[in-house]
Amino acid sequence: MDRLIEIFGMRGDLAHLALFLWASGASGLLAWSLKQLVAANRRFDAFVNEIARINSLFHERKSDD
Repeated sequence: MDRLIEIFGMRGDLAHLALFLWASGASGLLAWSLKQLVAANRRFDAFVNEIARINSLFHERKSDD
């Protein structure tokens, strides 16, 4: 990594290096955020399915009475 920074520094492209690092970090955070969002949606879907299952059990029990 030091060699890469040295090459960019010698050519005067530090702004490009900074922009690349910023873009890489932003892209990484976006990917992580989307992964977390997908996981949260799965957990919420499982929760809603369990509530629906409980409601159907109560509805069946009420119909038997």
